[in-house]
Amino acid sequence: MPPRLRSFVGSVLILIFLAGYVWAATAIADRLPNDMRIKLVFFAVAGVGWGLPILPLMTWMNRGR
Repeated sequence: MPPRLRSFVGSVLILIFLAGYVWAATAIADRLPNDMRIKLVFFAVAGVGWGLPILPLMTWMNRGR
């Protein structure tokens, strides 16, 4: 697969993943207890946690350059 097409497909997949991730994170956050400390920890983890699943996709996108 040419690098430009690989970058395009990867970018579209990242946008789809992030939309689903944001939807899931907000759905989970709505069910959390109304305690600011719990929400702070949840959003800190959720805010950083999206990067780990995307790393293999980013590696695939940059392969062959």
